Amino acid sequence: MTVKDAVVERFRQICAERSMKPNELANLSGVTPSTVYSMLDSKRRDLSIVTIKKLCDGLEISLGEFFASPEFDALEQEIK
Repeated sequence: MTVKDAVVERFRQICAERSMKPNELANLSGVTPSTVYSMLDSKRRDLSIVTIKKLCDGLEISLGEFFASPEFDALEQEIK
């Protein structure tokens, strides 16, 4: 799993727990729905930490809470 995949999976988990659609996440976070849908697109590789922070702000969670998840602990090193 890539870092981007882990970030997307984590947002999907949180939204599912809260019965929240991507548009709702965008509205709560002050970003455009296209930004959220672009993040969810498997073809897009990079994500901005600023966008992740805005989405976390909208969900009223800290970056620490967001990244405190087994998906991130299990990631392999990017530098090989």
